[in-house]
Amino acid sequence: MSHDHDDRPRLTAAQAAAALNPPPGRNGGDLVVESLQGLGATTVFGLPGQHALGMFDALRRSSLSYVGLRVENNAGFAADAYGRITGEVAPLLLSTGPGALTSLAALQEAAAGSAPVLAISSQIPAAGLGGGRHGYLHELRDQQASVRDIVKSVHTVRSASQIPSAIAAAWESALTAPHGPVWVEIPQDVLLAETTLPVVSAMDATPRELYPRPELTVAAAHLLSNAERPAVIAGGGVVRSDASGKLLALAEKIDAPVVTTFGGKGAFPWEHPLSLRSWLEDRHTTDFLEDADVLLVVGSGLGELSSNYHTFRPRGRVIQIEADAGKLESNHPALGIHSDAREALADLLEAVGPREDAGAAERVVTVLEKVRVRIDAQELTLEQQVLDAVREALPDAAPSFWDMTILAYWAWSAFDARRPNTMHSAQGAGGLGYGFPAAIGAAAADPTKPVLAVSGDGGAMYSIAELATARQYDLPLTWLIVDDGGYGILREYMTGAFGEATATELSRPDFVALAESFGVPAVRTTPESLAGDLSKALAAPGPSVVVLPALLRMFEPTHL
Repeated sequence: MSHDHDDRPRLTAAQAAAALNPPPGRNGGDLVVESLQGLGATTVFGLPGQHALGMFDALRRSSLSYVGLRVENNAGFAADAYGRITGEVAPLLLSTGPGALTSLAALQEAAAGSAPVLAISSQIPAAGLGGGRHGYLHELRDQQASVRDIVKSVHTVRSASQIPSAIAAAWESALTAPHGPVWVEIPQDVLLAETTLPVVSAMDATPRELYPRPELTVAAAHLLSNAERPAVIAGGGVVRSDASGKLLALAEKIDAPVVTTFGGKGAFPWEHPLSLRSWLEDRHTTDFLEDADVLLVVGSGLGELSSNYHTFRPRGRVIQIEADAGKLESNHPALGIHSDAREALADLLEAVGPREDAGAAERVVTVLEKVRVRIDAQELTLEQQVLDAVREALPDAAPSFWDMTILAYWAWSAFDARRPNTMHSAQGAGGLGYGFPAAIGAAAADPTKPVLAVSGDGGAMYSIAELATARQYDLPLTWLIVDDGGYGILREYMTGAFGEATATELSRPDFVALAESFGVPAVRTTPESLAGDLSKALAAPGPSVVVLPALLRMFEPTHL
């Protein structure tokens, strides 16, 4: 049997000589960083720990930039944002036991938001593995068991030679659609042991492409070409696969109104005549989508938030394009197409026949007007004023990261992201503390643009330590903290359900004074001065904090 070797990486004469005479003083940690460099990584996130010191020592012998956060969960959020912004793998270096476990909530968000995070955790010495209960510091009976339910794949290393292959396999898994977090773990003694292996120089971990099956494209194109009232729901998969241009071309070709999910913010132009915007938590939008005779769902599983809390009942045919096979038809019967959104939309665009619907834009205007009247009747002018001020202050190309806070809940429905891949929130897993550390990851990815983080006072306390990180690396980010003295959305939920709230009121610091104690300039603002103060902060170099004392309210839900 012959093999074609032409596509394999070749070494230069100098590289071949170096392979025969590797430099002394290298260990397993060097193999880790050499593998990451060989795969194209430039920035890593993390937090050192006793068992992981071999990896961290090797960083100083590498060209990798290191961003160290103060809590592992926050380091995970930073890596998540880096992966979302760049579309590249974000390495996350962790220690064993408590260090590894503290990252899990961030990895859950990365899984829900399809962020390609490569977590590399240390382990106790290899002799202690297998659940023998040897009493090592940080020892868990089965550390992998804690992450298996969260990550896409787990890769275990037991010797130095396995390190490059394990990291390459994990890298490929993280970048295969749908993107997601992956886990590699390496024992302490393997990381510390000296190695005579050649320097890692020829790495390849090309992700497998996920194309639609042609018979499904033909069937979907036939349905859309002959639809009377087609509509589109565009999810986060459109943003992650950089398919916004394909979506726009397809919607215009078949005159189909488009609504974006909260994870798909920016996937379709907000002011376009066919844009239903993002008012998914509104019965008028739900009714419109239910009335579509053909509904194209791209890059969304139609989960709780995207289905108006599972009150959505489509009456027409559903076509669902989704890279995660487990989400196909998980909530509604559909013509399920297992594919990357970009590839599927490109094929559909070629296959559909043009259709004209002079009334489509008019129907969109009608729905949006009904939504506006419903919201205006609730007299929530303060909330809309604050959201408008944020939009006015934020440059179009600047990314924003929103914590689970009332202003973010408004932003999901009412904020014009203006560009794809600029607005991100923790709505995938729904944990607190995402906004500010995620903004750190985005600022590390592209320090030429200002970055905005938005938190409530409750969520801000989850990541307050990262003010030190922002100052240490002098990152261009502004943190807007809306201070209402408690867990605002939970206060509303409990009051609505039980008549009064319990465990939602919080003592909190003077955020301005606290930020200044970290050397981070801060200002207390008002709704009237918010746009100006925020603009000034975003334009200034380095980190800054803007505190808005305000009690915001949510608009009334329509699903109850």
